[in-house]
Amino acid sequence: MGTFWHDYLYTPLLNFLIFLYNGPAAGNLGVAVIELTVLLRLLLLPLSIIDERNRFRYEKLDRKVQTIERDFKDDTVKMKEKIRELLRQHKVNYWSKVGLLGVQGLVLVLLYQVFVAGVRFTRYEVLYSWVRMPQEVSSMFLGSDLGHHSLFWAGLVAGLLFLNIYTVQKQREHLVTKSDVMYLLTFPLATFVLLAFLPMVKSVFVLTSMLFTMVVFGLRKAFFRVKSSE
Repeated sequence: MGTFWHDYLYTPLLNFLIFLYNGPAAGNLGVAVIELTVLLRLLLLPLSIIDERNRFRYEKLDRKVQTIERDFKDDTVKMKEKIRELLRQHKVNYWSKVGLLGVQGLVLVLLYQVFVAGVRFTRYEVLYSWVRMPQEVSSMFLGSDLGHHSLFWAGLVAGLLFLNIYTVQKQREHLVTKSDVMYLLTFPLATFVLLAFLPMVKSVFVLTSMLFTMVVFGLRKAFFRVKSSE
């Protein structure tokens, strides 16, 4: 497993990151990480489209979901069972989201391995023949070191996450429960604490991916208007 991880996951990602650093990123490792994230999301675009299709279908069922939530508000187990049954009937599933999050989670782990000890080359790091060895790799991005902790970048991610959750809950304000309010407050806070203890590169990756998702969602909202199912 260790050999597979190093040779087929870690090494390809490191090489592609250095390739971007040498070329399109013009020697800026932060830009290279952003480019890597965008290219990854473009590669995963079919899953993103499926995920947006499922979200679109779910929004069309919004009135029926609200009815179920109102009728079974005192029986959450039955409520979830009825909602799952409704989603199955209309072929709404979340495997695409699981795939998206899984691949991005894997890349996050790999980026952590690349940056945790700084980007340096030993006999364990192998660059392919088509990747030029840079004279020096600077991990500075907008005045901060990608390999160090950053409260500012962790705060950006947490703030954007808070706004996203708040916007969704605002649209269904009459159905928001105390647990929803707690989720609105605790999830962004937990995300901030976690990212604050990790290299800044994680925050840059997550923030770029979130912005990409928002762009895809915005395009879908612009071209497809939701009509609630009766």
